[in-house]
Amino acid sequence: MRILLISPYELGRQPFSLAHPAALLRACGHSVVLADLTLRSMPWETLAQFDLIGIALGMHTATRIAISLLPRMRTKAPAARLVCYGLYGPPNAETLKNYGVDEVLGPEFESELLGLLAHPETPAGVSARVRFVVPDRAGLPALSGYAHLILPGGARKTVGFVEASRGCKYLCRHCPIVPVYEGRFRAVPPEVVIADAAQQIAQGATHLSFGDPDFLNGPTHALRILKAVHENWPTVTFDATVKISHILAYEDLMPRLSKYGCLFLTSAAESFDDRVLGLLDKGHTAQDIARAVHITRASGIALTPTFVPFTPWTTLETYLELLIRVRDLALISSITPIQLVIRLLVPEGSYLFRIPGFRERVGGFSGEMLGYPWTHTDPRVDALQNQAQRWVEKSEAEGRGRFETFSGLWSLAHESLGREAPALTGEQAGPTSPHLSEPWYCCAEPTAAQLAGCAVGG
Repeated sequence: MRILLISPYELGRQPFSLAHPAALLRACGHSVVLADLTLRSMPWETLAQFDLIGIALGMHTATRIAISLLPRMRTKAPAARLVCYGLYGPPNAETLKNYGVDEVLGPEFESELLGLLAHPETPAGVSARVRFVVPDRAGLPALSGYAHLILPGGARKTVGFVEASRGCKYLCRHCPIVPVYEGRFRAVPPEVVIADAAQQIAQGATHLSFGDPDFLNGPTHALRILKAVHENWPTVTFDATVKISHILAYEDLMPRLSKYGCLFLTSAAESFDDRVLGLLDKGHTAQDIARAVHITRASGIALTPTFVPFTPWTTLETYLELLIRVRDLALISSITPIQLVIRLLVPEGSYLFRIPGFRERVGGFSGEMLGYPWTHTDPRVDALQNQAQRWVEKSEAEGRGRFETFSGLWSLAHESLGREAPALTGEQAGPTSPHLSEPWYCCAEPTAAQLAGCAVGG
């Protein structure tokens, strides 16, 4: 059977979401073509040749892009079975089917996809656990075309993307993983992860980015992989995503992560407002964020916090307080500016609806934005968010650095309160952190540039 697997967007990384199912499908004798739309155009003229077209929906941005493509895909390939799979599939199943999708599978999709091919007349249903194999990356663009690591001073490293686990043990209310996995996580066998790392290193990767929702959900598992990679390729570095609370709980492991080549950790700090952190059920406080910064720095690891600064509970004062805390912790150079203007996304099935009174704060579900729109009770907050986002997008387009972009936000936040902004100094910017050229941006509305930048072809 001829199969086309499509990735609309995956954070600038070579998609595991295509390579892993490709390995399983090819092992069964199927002909599989991979299309990563961030680097290649949609093969519109050949769509009708495929019996099944699978679209990976691991992110909100990917799903928004897919929605824009589906009507034309259905027209171009009327006989093909359209299958959407991944984390954002189940919450948006009704919308996707309205756009002509035949089957919607979740993030544990592989066995179910194989079942669909073995028994084409059978609708998708509950399937066996995934059998992880080494991903088959043949047919994808070279790693050099994807997001790269930028080191302080400007040197660059080619990045490989690996996954050591799926799901998460925690129940943060705004997280899109939670409604699907409900506190469960699964480890990918170490030998599979190490073999996948090996093949990417052989293709030129000198840095590995672990895509796990939280790399220390299983610390023993993570350390076993890191030890093996470091012993075999001692100069290869890595980054991972780790909860603030895990940095505190596993403080004694931070020197080992550094020894194994950890350059930076991404952590969803979300807010410096303890009330908001409690509502989101993040499991940490504002003071914990400060402690995590000190712990990682003491081990030679940069902490790259991410935020959701604009929520229904944000005030002009708490937004300014966030910027003050970023300044005081010398994190200005460690934070991608877009992280300081993100607006809370409320997807279908969100645990945010478990907060008493939250449903009354949002409108009805929007199939266009794939979420529940909301407006702040204080229109000045929405106005500030719009101004701040426009400034960040303009600043990035004009090539301004993080300090200059932050300075603009600093001024806007003070102006919104009718205050004069104190001068910022270069020392308050803090050390420049290693970072990926594609910002960490998984659970937010896509920017206009992201939607327009997808190489969907003519």
